[in-house]
This record gives sequence, C-alpha cells and structure tokens, in this order.
Amino acid sequence: MTDLSYTPAEPAATDMVEEIRAEMPPQETLYDLAELFKMFGDSTRIGIIWALSQKELCVCDIARLLNMAQSAISHQLRLLRTAGLVRARRAGKSVFYSLDDDHVHSIFKQGLDHVTELG
Repeated sequence: MTDLSYTPAEPAATDMVEEIRAEMPPQETLYDLAELFKMFGDSTRIGIIWALSQKELCVCDIARLLNMAQSAISHQLRLLRTAGLVRARRAGKSVFYSLDDDHVHSIFKQGLDHVTELG
C-alpha cells in the first residue's frame, strides 16, 4: 500500500515556495480576478463583448445581432458595466456601449485565440 502521509519538502523546495508566496497577490486581488473571469463565463456576455470589440453599439443593435430581447441584453450590459468591462455613452436619448479599455479587448482576444487554436 502507498503511504500518502505528508513528507516535508527539501529545504530548497521550501525556499522556492516561500519566494513564490512572497510574490503572490493578496487573496482579495485573487478573488477580484476570479470575479472578473466569471464575467467571461456566459455565452451571451461573450457575444456582447465580441460585438463591442467590433464597434460601439446601442442595446437595440446588440439585441438584434444576438437575436435576444432588449431587456435581456440590458441586464447583461449592467453586469458588464458593474464589472468594469463595458462603458456607456449617452447621445441624446440613446445610450451607446463600448468596451471599457484595451485590457478588455486584449483579454477577450487572447481567449478567443486560445480556443480557436485548440479547435
């Protein structure tokens, strides 16, 4: 039978672990990062992000593009805005949405590149 009990690491490995731990972001930062990635875990939100990576759009255009109700798109846009991924610009009675910054576009593009490489 295999002994699965804990055995202490070699001193060199312990030093390496401590070096990595010293550089590790705080738990709160890791939690925030996990929450950010949750926003990318919904295909509707991914569709919205893709559309907004192409052009600034209003809710009605996004709804038409994704064949969904405007209320459903508005709900997802609210979540994306709260997460800091999307911003809104008012022009008269209309509100136009775009990606918040180049970081959002980069995260999305790298993820898309990764899954298309796998497929």
